Amino acid sequence: MAVTLTSYLFQQKGELPHVTDELVLLLNEIAAATKEIAGKVRKAGLLGVLGSAGKVNVQGEEVQKLDELANEILLESLKSCGKACQITSEEVEDCLVVSESGYAVAFDPLDGSSNIDVNVSIGTIFSVHKDSVMKPGREQLAAGYVIYGPSTMMVLTLGNGVVAFTLDPESGNYLLSHPEVKLPEKGKIYSINEANRDKWTSDGLRRFIDFLKGEKYTLRYVGSMVADVHRTLFKGGVFIYPADRKNTSGKLRLLYEASPMAFLVEQAGGLASTGEKPILDVVPEKLHQRVPVILGSRWEVEKCLEFMREG
Repeated sequence: MAVTLTSYLFQQKGELPHVTDELVLLLNEIAAATKEIAGKVRKAGLLGVLGSAGKVNVQGEEVQKLDELANEILLESLKSCGKACQITSEEVEDCLVVSESGYAVAFDPLDGSSNIDVNVSIGTIFSVHKDSVMKPGREQLAAGYVIYGPSTMMVLTLGNGVVAFTLDPESGNYLLSHPEVKLPEKGKIYSINEANRDKWTSDGLRRFIDFLKGEKYTLRYVGSMVADVHRTLFKGGVFIYPADRKNTSGKLRLLYEASPMAFLVEQAGGLASTGEKPILDVVPEKLHQRVPVILGSRWEVEKCLEFMREG
């Protein structure tokens, strides 16, 4: 019999002390919101929600209409469930403080929004802490993402490995489809925007990419972090979004992208680094902090760090 997300969470409640009724309710609320977002994504061209919303977000990036819609859906769901004490979104400048204690949720409502208009896989990333989002990633209670692709999938960790659920369009339930997601120790794919090669601040990174080419690796880069990390999780290899001359601290947001993805990757047996330290050890200093990202199979990440240390 198929295992639903809800039944899986209640099963974990009996095994993991931090999985409480309240956390189960919160994660189910996030799941319900992503189902609604998945429906909007499927019908985006018919609903008139493709294209720019005519504004920029706190990151200085152009907001897409579907970005805005996904953000509103998640905010309303989390506010109404009564279990979130802090809610923060990549699209909103300030953290919404609901109460002094409870669960703190950080999310990127629609990662890869530049791909929305061309019907490429995009997704929602989320992270759950106790009481405050301003904690290192190792203290996450849960993290995951939902990818809106040929099928809608939720990839989740509660700190005891990684599982994946596929949304069944007939029942409307997330059903357990991958009970144990394990990153291969080594892959044959690297994912990086090589068009920015001359802007990278690390000569060691350039030499590492040349090394991979010599090892007959294949370049695959979608430009949607959810899509690129999803492939890396299942196929192995390495995903890199480095610092460059324009983005000297990196481009990806720590709380909404790097930290939850690093948690998933490490729980699946891989590694995630800024190039200087594990991403999960970075203590947030500000809400929209950015970091460089190197994550994936252990062999490739360790080899990349070796090249970067050599300069």
